[in-house]
This record gives sequence, C-alpha cells and structure tokens, in this order.
Amino acid sequence: MPGDDLTPSESAILVVLMAEAREVPNTELRKRYGVDVRKSYRDKLNRLGYLDSRREGSTFLHQLADRGWVRVQEDLNFQSAQGRILGGALTALQVNLRDRVMARSDYRTFGEMFALTDVRAGAPRPDLRRALGLRVRHAYAALAAEPGAWVSLTRLRPFFADVDPADLDEALRDLEREPDVDIVPESNQKALTTADVAAALRLGGQDKHLLAIGVG
Repeated sequence: MPGDDLTPSESAILVVLMAEAREVPNTELRKRYGVDVRKSYRDKLNRLGYLDSRREGSTFLHQLADRGWVRVQEDLNFQSAQGRILGGALTALQVNLRDRVMARSDYRTFGEMFALTDVRAGAPRPDLRRALGLRVRHAYAALAAEPGAWVSLTRLRPFFADVDPADLDEALRDLEREPDVDIVPESNQKALTTADVAAALRLGGQDKHLLAIGVG
C-alpha cells in the first residue's frame, strides 16, 4: 500500500497486468509491451503480495494477486519512469480497454467510457455491477484474515472512493445473493461508530455492517 516505495517501473508492471487481467508469460510481456519483470521486480512485488508468479519452463508467468488489485486502485508512482516500460503500460491499458472492455459494454468510444457526466439512468448497468462485484471480492481478499472472516463495510468502502455509493450498494446487494457471501448487522449495536453507521448497507429492511466471502 502507499509507503511501499514502488518505483515507476514496478508501478507500470502492475498497470500492465491490471490491463491484461490474466496470467501472462514474461516472454509475452517483453514481446508485446517491452516490459520485463526481472528478478528484482518479481521478488519485491511477490514479497509485497501484489504479484503471483510461477515458473513454467524457461520463463515466469505473472498475474496480479488480490492485494495487487487493491493497490492499483490507489495512486501509483510514474514520475521519471523509463520511457520504454511506461510506454508498454500505456499501450497495454489502451489495447485492453479498446479490444476487451469496450467490446463487452455499451461504450462506443473512450470519451464515453471516461466521461465525468453520469450517462447512466437509474440502476447501474449489469456489466458495471459485475465489475464492481469482482472489485469487492478482490478488496475483501486483501482485508480479510482468512476466507469467511468478517470485514466491516467501514474498512471496505474507502477502496471505492471513485464509485458512486449507490452503485456500490447495488453491487453489494447483488453479491449478497451469491451462495458464498453473507452481509449481516453488527450484533453489538452499541459498538457502532459514526463511521460504521454511515458505511452501513440497507438490505432487507435492516442496516448491515459486516461482509464475509467464502462462507461455508
């Protein structure tokens, strides 16, 4: 998290793997984007829990770990980055937004995708809600001590400062219908802080404060 002293090149690696959103061989990263996850980068990002890496034959395969998905939601350091690796990160972002995200959404242009005006009417689009649900799962995995542990919505919501709270609430309601997810009220109401009350999700006529994923 901030304070981890990521270099610009390490930040760029996270962006490339965010854009790819899959396990990618290092040979492909070098060939396609000019990005080389060499040993010093790999060891540090693995140690921080941002990257999952495994050897296959003569190369390594890399993908963002759960903590890495949470980390890319926060500010990254791109100051004085090496031109080649930063260029690779930006190319990866552009290619995957255009060829993968836009192809599966209602967006027709990057302008629509990044517009500050709210083009949505009523409830968020199903594709947005699914994407938010996946983000919630990644954030939960980074916060929870183990699968099924309770995590307060007070701790979860700061990871979604870029999201309309109403959209996040709808995504949480969708998630709660899934068999491995539970959202419950705090049993000790006197222990609730002002922040806990503000972060609560209104669900089934109750204010609920705790999330568990990986239940039973």
